[in-house]
Amino acid sequence: MPVSRITTIGLAVLLLLLACSLGSGELGTHSAQGDGDGDGEVKSPPEPGPTPIRRLTRVEYNNTVYQLFGDNSQPANAFPPDEEAGGFDNQADVLVVSPLLAEHYLVAAETLAATHTPTLVQELVNCQGLPVDQASCGSDANEFIRSFGKRVFRRPLTDEEVQTYVSLFTEGAALDQAPFSATMGIQLVVQALLQSSNFIYRVEFGMAEPVDGDVVALTHYEIASRLSYLLWNSMPDAILFDAADAGQLGDPAEIEAQARRMLATPRAREAVRNFHRQWLQLDAIEPLILASGKDPGLYPDFYDGLPLLWRSETEAFIDHAVFEADANVELLFTAPYTMMNQELANFYGVDGPGGVEFTRVDLDPGKYAGFLTQPGLLALFAKPDRSSPIHRGKFVRETILCQVPPPPPDNVPEPPSVDTTQTTREQFAEHSENPVCAGCHSLMDPIGFGFEHFDGIGRYRETEWGLEIDATGQLNGTDIDGAFNGVIELAQLLASSDQVKNCVVSQWFRFGYGRIETEQDECSVDEIRAAFAASNYDIKELIVALTQTDAFRYRHAVQENSP
Repeated sequence: MPVSRITTIGLAVLLLLLACSLGSGELGTHSAQGDGDGDGEVKSPPEPGPTPIRRLTRVEYNNTVYQLFGDNSQPANAFPPDEEAGGFDNQADVLVVSPLLAEHYLVAAETLAATHTPTLVQELVNCQGLPVDQASCGSDANEFIRSFGKRVFRRPLTDEEVQTYVSLFTEGAALDQAPFSATMGIQLVVQALLQSSNFIYRVEFGMAEPVDGDVVALTHYEIASRLSYLLWNSMPDAILFDAADAGQLGDPAEIEAQARRMLATPRAREAVRNFHRQWLQLDAIEPLILASGKDPGLYPDFYDGLPLLWRSETEAFIDHAVFEADANVELLFTAPYTMMNQELANFYGVDGPGGVEFTRVDLDPGKYAGFLTQPGLLALFAKPDRSSPIHRGKFVRETILCQVPPPPPDNVPEPPSVDTTQTTREQFAEHSENPVCAGCHSLMDPIGFGFEHFDGIGRYRETEWGLEIDATGQLNGTDIDGAFNGVIELAQLLASSDQVKNCVVSQWFRFGYGRIETEQDECSVDEIRAAFAASNYDIKELIVALTQTDAFRYRHAVQENSP
């Protein structure tokens, strides 16, 4: 094997990736010139906001590898964890390529190429057997590079790019031990394609001609990728490629039709699950709870298998609500049912299904309401030996209302020790009495007290230490300010809040577009909110609305880089 050749290619690509990650965030040298008259249908100049280049996340890399090769080895699991910003791991500004990650890309490309070349080379009919007709074999290699390269880059290769990889194929085939064997040539081509910035990044230049000023429409292939990575966390399928080939992804109606088709597939469920795992911090349930543990003296029913069940419950509930019940925001907060299997039913202490499959189970509507009363989140935002009004209130304030409380002061008093002669609420009374604490805690504790009927492992309780529980609370600084009694009333208030609905839109915008919204996105965000409201706040309609905005369909032209 020509190790030196492979290493040289890998190092060159490594340097390119580092240059991309350290640059302005916009890759390319294409420059759109001219003022443009538009297409006659744009009523006002489109404003797409910023369009930073987006690197594939680990989830997207694994999914794309699977679609390319049918390979489920998930090589990206070995990569360094993706940096997070704004609550999500797909934010373009922090998805840089470190030297360590670049080395992982090199190893993954080498491994995938070596593994799958024996199968791929069978596609080159004129390269089989010996002796090989080099001209015919080279023609097959050209076709392979065009077809396979199109899928890797998610767009057709230019003639210049094709020639570069044909030359690499020829050099590799000549370097093999056998006289002109295609195996090493294809292996080098696949390895180089997988290390290209056109694979690692979602590169977007847009059309050559602007529609207004420096704003250009994205190409049909770029729209195909935006759709596929939004709705599937993966590369386009054959139908999207065909639509892009035919120039059928430029009209909003065409884009909408594809979005609805894609939402009806199983892959869309995983993408929606990925969003909720991150927004609601479901991925933290198992590792954080197991790391901190639960006091066995206070919670003898707790065991290490419960956190996984809890996370699976919330994931199954949201999946069912969104895709089976066509849920709107209200249902997510107020549904008097959950999804459980026999083991989880035993934890709840209710009659449930037999076996391991999760099915819908109706619960007492006076105790339970949507995801807010599911034990995974309640146990996550609790202490090993008690509930935690602070953390539960902070979760609602930050995650559900999109409000960030001020940071705590340096001289934060120690939290009170567990006292079985007082309820948790009574023990935390100092937070409202101590001026050092009151500023921050007035935003969190009065919300968190509404959850006090649920203990440190998220199980419903009527009393605490035999003492009567006071679950009254207060919302302030919101559009639904006022008193409430218990989490059921809190959930109803949150479900009716425009602020909460706008927060949901903001969270989906950040996840779907890989960046935080800016002032330039005001029109796009308003369009999404209007469509969301018109659908009675249906979650799937919100996702479709994400594909109809200026921010989704356009970008500012990439300016030619200075020397």
